[in-house]
Amino acid sequence: MGHREDLLEGAKRCLLEKGFLRTTARDIVKESGTNLASIGYHYGSKDALLAQAYVALIEGMGDGFAPGWGAGGGMQSPAGSLERFQEVWANIIRSLPESRAIWLLSFELVVQGDRLPEVRRMLSEAEEQGRSGLLPLFNDIPEAEQTKEAIDTEGRFYQTLLQGLMVQWVFDADAATGAEQLTEGLRRVIERTAKGSGASRGPSDGSP
Repeated sequence: MGHREDLLEGAKRCLLEKGFLRTTARDIVKESGTNLASIGYHYGSKDALLAQAYVALIEGMGDGFAPGWGAGGGMQSPAGSLERFQEVWANIIRSLPESRAIWLLSFELVVQGDRLPEVRRMLSEAEEQGRSGLLPLFNDIPEAEQTKEAIDTEGRFYQTLLQGLMVQWVFDADAATGAEQLTEGLRRVIERTAKGSGASRGPSDGSP
């Protein structure tokens, strides 16, 4: 690997061991076997490097969400079904214990984000990519073919669920929501919404 890749791998290891605020440029240099000048040359700043390292950790974690990450994905149930919904979340939840250190980094960013403005800015820009990356698991459409409307609605929905689960599993894994509970909750919401919509339309014969 070149210095750019060495720095990224070193920064990832430092993040997992020390977090954002405690990691220094010298820590990264020591871990990567490079030099201080390389950070500025390849990434512009330590914070920019740490942001890239965090994104790389999140992307690597996503590979464990499903066999054959992406459209098709090796899933057993039909796209768009409640069975697929449950299958995807079961895979995601299975991966959460192994990813606990990464989720703890996310908490640090939420709490200390004001002290890491460059990291927060770069990660905010990466949010849309994260939303589009979740969609193929549920609808079997390649990420590059997802519409902006789907990303801004369905993508945000799945991303919000993922972040909520992250909080639960880091706080108390034994009491966290499971895939079956999440799916049954969605089924009940859909059923109740459908009944409510039918009632609001009134009788089908057109009478008031």
